[in-house]
Amino acid sequence: MTNPMIDGKRADSARRRERVLKAIDTAAKNGEDITVSGLARAARVDRTFLYRHRDLLERIHAAANTPGNEGRIAAVSRASLQADLTNALDRNKRLAARVRHLESRLSSQLGEAIWAESGLGTPVDIDRLQHRIALLEQELATKQGELEERTEELDASRAANRELTRSLNHRP
Repeated sequence: MTNPMIDGKRADSARRRERVLKAIDTAAKNGEDITVSGLARAARVDRTFLYRHRDLLERIHAAANTPGNEGRIAAVSRASLQADLTNALDRNKRLAARVRHLESRLSSQLGEAIWAESGLGTPVDIDRLQHRIALLEQELATKQGELEERTEELDASRAANRELTRSLNHRP
């Protein structure tokens, strides 16, 4: 079973590719300057579409460097080269920032894991644990006091029970 949204996206991408290829052929036949920006405009696609599809970008550069019908090499405009350079630099900056962010996260996670495995560090919640120990010790002392009191009451009850039993058994 296929997903209609994925099929639609693929069909749209294929239509755009066809428009780009027609624009390359038309520009080459007419001897026009072949630039990424010019072809993107002619094919009604965004320049990023061309940069995401390396095969189209390679065809554009190959067509730009191929002699035209009149035997001249189509010139790559300075603006097109500047745009390509700017896009490449921006992409490099984004990728470098992403790499730094991922390296920082990895370093932090590895450091925490090693610190925990080494046993050198104290638990993060040691104050909470010490407070819990103090509460449990107080509760234990209270329970021991109650136990001693009930033990005394039980002993007194047993003694009274023995007294009553003796007095009942010794009556004339």
